[in-house]
Amino acid sequence: MLDEARGLLSHELFSQVDLHRLYGGVVPELASRDHVQRLLPLVRQALAKAGTTAAELDGVAYTAGPGLVGALLTGAALGRSMAYALGVPAVPVHHLEGHLLAPLLEERAPPFPHLALLVSGGHTMLIVVRALGDYQLLGETRDDAAGEAFDKSAKLLGLPYPGGPELARLAETGRPGAFDFPRPMLDRAGFEFSFSGLKTAVMLAVREAGAAMNDELRANIARGVQDAIVDTLVGKTARALDETALAHLVVAGGVSANRALRGALQAAATARGAEIYFPRFEFCTDNAAMIAVAGLARLKQGGAAEHLAIEARAQWPLMSLRAPGVH
Repeated sequence: MLDEARGLLSHELFSQVDLHRLYGGVVPELASRDHVQRLLPLVRQALAKAGTTAAELDGVAYTAGPGLVGALLTGAALGRSMAYALGVPAVPVHHLEGHLLAPLLEERAPPFPHLALLVSGGHTMLIVVRALGDYQLLGETRDDAAGEAFDKSAKLLGLPYPGGPELARLAETGRPGAFDFPRPMLDRAGFEFSFSGLKTAVMLAVREAGAAMNDELRANIARGVQDAIVDTLVGKTARALDETALAHLVVAGGVSANRALRGALQAAATARGAEIYFPRFEFCTDNAAMIAVAGLARLKQGGAAEHLAIEARAQWPLMSLRAPGVH
C-alpha cells in the first residue's frame, strides 16, 4: 500500500521458490494456480498492516506484462475487479517500468534525466530515462540476459534453484583468475550485450572437469562466471555514462542485488563523478511495491485505464510506452 504523502505503508510477498525448486525452475501452471490461492489473502494482509481499508483506496495498480500470461491474468483479474468494485481507477503497469522506478521508493530518489541499467533474468538493457514513459534504448542483449547467464551457469554447476544468488555466494570463495571466461562484445563499440557465448564456455569448462569436479573447482568456475558478467555490465555502463554525459545512474532488476556488481558499478560511477542509485535489496527482485510506485506515477499523470478490459500481455516492448497524454 503506497500513500503519496506518507510513502510505502505496507507490502507483502509470498515466495514460490520452494514450490519451483522441486522442478529446477518456474512451472507456469503451478505458478498461476498458486497465485489464485495467495493473492487475495496477501491483499488483506497488506491492508491490515497499512491500517487502512479497501474503501479508502484511490486506485489499484496491477502488473499487465510482460511475463507468464497465466500468472499475469490472475493478478490482472483481481486488480481490475477490485478497481471496478470500489469505483476507482485501474492502472495496468509495465513490469519493467516498475523496476525502473523502484529507486523512487527510497528517500534518496534519482532525478530525471538519468541512465538506467536494467538487468534481470530476462532483460539486460541500457536506457536513457528522461521522464516517466520517455525512454531511449541505448542497447540490450541479443540473446541471453545477464540473469539467465547466472542461472544457467549455476545449473551447469549443479547448484539449486534459484541459481543466480547461489552462484554469487559460491563465487565469494572462488579464486580470481582461475577461469578467464569471455567478456562478450565488450571489445565492440556500442551498448549491445550477448551472454550466450559465456554460457557455452562454462558448459565446456564443466564438461572438461568431468569426474574431477570438486568444491574448489566449482567455486573457481563460479567466480569466473561472475567476474565475466560484472566486467561486461560495468564496461558497457561506464561507456554509456561517458558518451551520454549523464550524471545519475540507476541500477535495477533482480541482478542489481549482486554485491560484486554493486561494488564495481559504484566505483565506476564515482570515478566519473556520477551519482548511483539502487533499490534496497528486497525491491530488486519482483515485488508489488515497485508496481505501486509506477502505478501512482501513472495515475497522477492521467495514465489510468479508461476501459474495463483486463490487460495481460506476455510480450510488451518497454519502448512502446509513452508518457501519459502522449500518443
